[in-house]
Amino acid sequence: MKVTAVKGMFDYLPNDAKLRDYLQKKILSTYESQGFNRIYTPIVEDIENLEKSDGGENLNLIFKILKRGDKFLNAIDNKQFDNLCDLGLRYDLTLPLTRFFSCHKYELPCPFKVIQIDRVYRAERPQKGRNREFTQCDIDILGSNSINCEIELIDTTARALMNIGIENFIIRINDRKLLKDLLLYFGFLNEDLDSVCITFDKLDKIGIEKIKEELYSKNFSSNAINGFCNFLSNSDISLENLTSILGESQEIKNLKEIIKNIKFLSKDKYEIQFDISLVRGQGYYTGTIFEIESKDFSCSIGGGGRYDNLIGKFLNEDIPAVGFSIGFERIFSILKERNYISNYSKKKIGVLYSSQDFIDSYEFAISLQNEFDTTLFEIPKKFGKLLNKLEEMGFSGYVVPKESCTIKFFDKKGNI
Repeated sequence: MKVTAVKGMFDYLPNDAKLRDYLQKKILSTYESQGFNRIYTPIVEDIENLEKSDGGENLNLIFKILKRGDKFLNAIDNKQFDNLCDLGLRYDLTLPLTRFFSCHKYELPCPFKVIQIDRVYRAERPQKGRNREFTQCDIDILGSNSINCEIELIDTTARALMNIGIENFIIRINDRKLLKDLLLYFGFLNEDLDSVCITFDKLDKIGIEKIKEELYSKNFSSNAINGFCNFLSNSDISLENLTSILGESQEIKNLKEIIKNIKFLSKDKYEIQFDISLVRGQGYYTGTIFEIESKDFSCSIGGGGRYDNLIGKFLNEDIPAVGFSIGFERIFSILKERNYISNYSKKKIGVLYSSQDFIDSYEFAISLQNEFDTTLFEIPKKFGKLLNKLEEMGFSGYVVPKESCTIKFFDKKGNI
């Protein structure tokens, strides 16, 4: 039998688990201090819900669950090979949230400010930065179309990041409606917009020339492609510039207002800027979209946006919604590499005992716990080997209560 975890999924040793728990608790406490409330949903959802969720390319990454017993056998006998699965693992926390809200709408306040910190699953090809099982830290506001929701989500997420030691980041913001209005202005057809956005989303990876090539390969209007790509190459794409082309639309007014207020709230601790190239992959986004980029590590560490139509798929009524998700796994990796573990917990002390004085040593260990995390170890024959192991495990020192109540700390060189 294999002893290693499935590819793309991980075991976490005690120190890693402790760091993950700490980070999640700090993020959770920040969210809760802003009035958000935590919920839990199952990791398994109805396959129809998942497949109709407008999740973009994530729909190709669903872990599907085969029907069981007679239902599976009947599907095989009837050669219904497209109907072998009835369930799937959630690929994000947004679809489960909208189903949850649709089910419990009359038990919840409106607007509903909600926290989800939980695991999700995608059938990825495992590689650096792409896992099959990973944790997301989401906050959402359901039931309000006010841009104050965007402001609150952006600022709360930024505060959560700063509270766990992530600084020097920039928040990029755009609006899907504004982007689509721009594409229509240059001559793309309405039915082509989603496909154009999928290509445009690759701009920072492949550049304008490759974007142009891919758009041509999709047989869009050459005038539309050339006009749009020339605009990207030669223009200062600011909200003021777009206003001169499209007029002062509501989307432009909203973005200006959000940016103005976030700049005020940030007190220069982080930046926010408009970015027309921000697309976001999920198809369910309908309006404002945003993403956080770490300047120190040149990577995205969070994102989200408004998804006003998703709940309507369940309830057949318009209920606005907007959310922001922190990229927990990327942040965990960054902080682990920076040896953040030494900064977040009480020092660990080993309390060493022989079998005849266990109870007294146990009681002494408890007496230290206001100041230290304590772990009891029976004294082995190879005493020095135990001390080396303690230091490797991140202990700050040890004490042998039977001999002395004085804690002996390891110095930076590993000496006593």
